[in-house]
Amino acid sequence: MQIEVIAFKRDAQGTGASRRLRRSGFVPAVIYGGERAPAMIQLDHNALYHALRKESFHSSVLNIKVDGQAEMAVLRDVQMHPYKQQILHVDLQRVDKDQKIHVKVPLHFVNAEQSPGVKLGGGIPSHVMTELDVACLPGNLPEFIEVDMGSLQVGQSVHLNDVALPAGVEPVAHLKTENPVLASIASSQKGVEEEAPTAAPPAEGAPQA
Repeated sequence: MQIEVIAFKRDAQGTGASRRLRRSGFVPAVIYGGERAPAMIQLDHNALYHALRKESFHSSVLNIKVDGQAEMAVLRDVQMHPYKQQILHVDLQRVDKDQKIHVKVPLHFVNAEQSPGVKLGGGIPSHVMTELDVACLPGNLPEFIEVDMGSLQVGQSVHLNDVALPAGVEPVAHLKTENPVLASIASSQKGVEEEAPTAAPPAEGAPQA
């Protein structure tokens, strides 16, 4: 999936210039990587703020258009103000359509409520991981990866190697070897109450209440 982003060249640099840029409604940004030198750009703050609220923006190839020139990039870092709803700076990394990229892709969990562990066993779905590190060509980058929990019983889990990844997408090497748990069905423990401890009998000769 590709998302178009309109950007503008940024000539002035430094703390003061960035502060003035933010006051005028823009966000300082840099696009780097590949064989070209890093380029200083600026993005419309409100448009970027609303785009960042969409999950797909974080796991898509962005088509950055600067003065009529287009570059493909992925979002690498966003700096936010500590307490204001304000974006301070954005890092974008160029990508090549013929070279694999390493990206975190969100996981979407489905069918948990229809699983035997929840429907019959009263279990509680637990999402152990919410995103997955994958490697793929930019054209194969998925918006999300679906994890089906529909067959799980209480106490069972879905591991990485149980999930069919989209064509051309593979987990980073160490995750494939480790085969981590992505989700599970935990026991709800409802209706299980500990019995109150039985009071010990009074010692012989002790006064009765």
